Amino acid sequence: MVERHGLVCEAVRRGAIPSLVDAVAGETVMGNWWSHGSSREIFAATRAVRASPEVLVCRLIDGKITFVHRRLWPALVRLADRIDASRLARLNEVHSASGKHLIEEAPFPEWVPQNVASEAQSLSESQALAALGQAAFSLSPDTRRGRGLG
Repeated sequence: MVERHGLVCEAVRRGAIPSLVDAVAGETVMGNWWSHGSSREIFAATRAVRASPEVLVCRLIDGKITFVHRRLWPALVRLADRIDASRLARLNEVHSASGKHLIEEAPFPEWVPQNVASEAQSLSESQALAALGQAAFSLSPDTRRGRGLG
């Protein structure tokens, strides 16, 4: 799903950006997905996506967990000056010795591979915006005023 769409929210649909939880559940999940009948399948799917080296896990859209497929990383890097760097930090869930789940953050741009940085330099701003499509309008705090990134 993440490969096909490029940008997917973990739990809540945001405009044109689909939700992995809804896709696994086969319906719009209102409230906490842990109480849904498909919670075990949802958990397994979210952890499988989080573990993929082809997926950036960050808080790109509205501060919520967002999955970004590797093919869109150059576009994000190209537009990074228009996005708060904290939204581009790579998140990694780890288990502490006590069994507690902790989130480690790799700040932007430390996690960006050199080949992705090089690809980003070769993109024009309009090419980067086109690669993100409608999702580009969800990236800017100016969205509330209807301006988005475009």
